[in-house]
Amino acid sequence: MTILRGRQFLHTPGPTNMPDRILRAMDRPAIDHRSSEFKRLASECFDGLRGVFKTKHPVLVFPSSGHGAWEAALVNTCSAGDTVLMAETGAFSDMWKKMAVALGLAVEYLPGDWRHGANPDAVYDRLAEDRAHNIRAVAIVHNETSTGVTTRLSEVREAIDRANHPALFLVDTISSLASMEFCMDEWKVDVAVGGSQKGLMLPPGLSFNGVNKKALLSARSSRMPRRYWDWNAFMPDGKTPGFLSTPSINMFFGLHEALIMLNEEGLDRVFARHARLAGAVRQAVSHWGREGAVELLSRDPREHSNSVSAILMADRYNADDLRAACIKHTNVALAAGLDRFSGKVFRIGHLGDLNEPMILGTLSAIEMTLKKTGVAYRPGGTTAAIDYLA
Repeated sequence: MTILRGRQFLHTPGPTNMPDRILRAMDRPAIDHRSSEFKRLASECFDGLRGVFKTKHPVLVFPSSGHGAWEAALVNTCSAGDTVLMAETGAFSDMWKKMAVALGLAVEYLPGDWRHGANPDAVYDRLAEDRAHNIRAVAIVHNETSTGVTTRLSEVREAIDRANHPALFLVDTISSLASMEFCMDEWKVDVAVGGSQKGLMLPPGLSFNGVNKKALLSARSSRMPRRYWDWNAFMPDGKTPGFLSTPSINMFFGLHEALIMLNEEGLDRVFARHARLAGAVRQAVSHWGREGAVELLSRDPREHSNSVSAILMADRYNADDLRAACIKHTNVALAAGLDRFSGKVFRIGHLGDLNEPMILGTLSAIEMTLKKTGVAYRPGGTTAAIDYLA
């Protein structure tokens, strides 16, 4: 029997490492959610979330995973039979598409190879063709967690504007929020979808909808059945977020602390830290890959994710075997490849509460595992990462 020593290095792209400060903040008795104390706490959280989303508009909080906020974005803005334009960027764009179809929406799915983000020109071309404005919404995954590819979101917004199309702009920012630049108001995102277990450094269990006035207006005409996800029920006055049912009280304790921590560091410095650590990971992968057995899945340097890197292995290797060896021998947890890249890709999450020694320790563990399992690689990737950081 293998006995693992030391604290596990969790390098999945969600859940992520939870700082002790957040764990301690949650480690307390619940309070009355109708008390003035909790109302004050929740109000401060709602205000703080607006800063993270970079919006003046309300951010609603649901007791759910990100999938719940996906559904809320669709059922509040669309009616059965409406057309939604989506872009194929990976496993999570596929899941969102399947949800839309299950809800009775007609999805036009711009094809992709899972190695690039959404193509702004393809979005423009399709919207320009839609002179009758039948397309109700454009739904894009900002950072595709399954592939480590980030869509150039501002360019997609420009494409929508260039086509002079009134479609709503729905964006999944689950694995980019609080990890890389996301500007809801500047990019005219109508509905932003977020989750707690990634850049916010919390356990899974909360999801978010940032909602602007255009989206709220669309919710008045939407004929999709809803109650649990109904924005109007969560925000009856159209401007003050609240709750439909008992909120996740202890999660709000943690959220409050997370927002304090992000404010202390400053979002710009948070983004710079993520970019710096992601750059170190890419240096290591590039060095290892000189023997031709591993490579970064993302092909366009403009689209490399600063929160997660997906590493594609040569066909003669099984990425799940490497992951199993890594956890067995080093207690470092890496994420699996999903769907078409199952067994072909392993993923390194480098988001949330993370610093240089943590990422270098993980890269060292991966390099040790490459050697132990006989994968062809160029030794010295960890040293390349050190040189990059230094």
